[in-house]
Amino acid sequence: MSNTEDIKQKATEAAQATKDTVKDATNTAQESMKDAAQAAKASAKEFVSEAESSAQEAVKTTKEAASNAFDKAQDGFRAVEKELSPAIDDLTARAQEFCSKSIDFCAENTDRARRQFQQAADCTSRYVVEQPGKSILMAAAAGAVVAAAFLMGRRR
Repeated sequence: MSNTEDIKQKATEAAQATKDTVKDATNTAQESMKDAAQAAKASAKEFVSEAESSAQEAVKTTKEAASNAFDKAQDGFRAVEKELSPAIDDLTARAQEFCSKSIDFCAENTDRARRQFQQAADCTSRYVVEQPGKSILMAAAAGAVVAAAFLMGRRR
């Protein structure tokens, strides 16, 4: 092989390695976004469940305290309970609605981010195919920056 052919071969290998690295990074980012969305969704569901449990526990505690303190005023207590139950139900419904909207928001943003990552990956791949020389130079520069950062980190 001549020197020119060696350079072409190394350039092709470097371009392929860069392309593989970009694809790996894109896949990792997509997986991270999916994991983050799932974690956010799980957290939101857990929050709704905890809020509902807390509301139910609060209702139970309120009923017990009122029953013990106002035995003689059963009729008055029942009237107050009837007035509070719809308000508590309304607050619970609002909390559930808020959490549902939060879950939807997270899902939409995750999907949007996934599309943007995919678009960036496609643009990068297209650029590498259309501009292999520049891509190799940029990959080499990026490698040099990473190596320099690594070496500077080891010295500290």
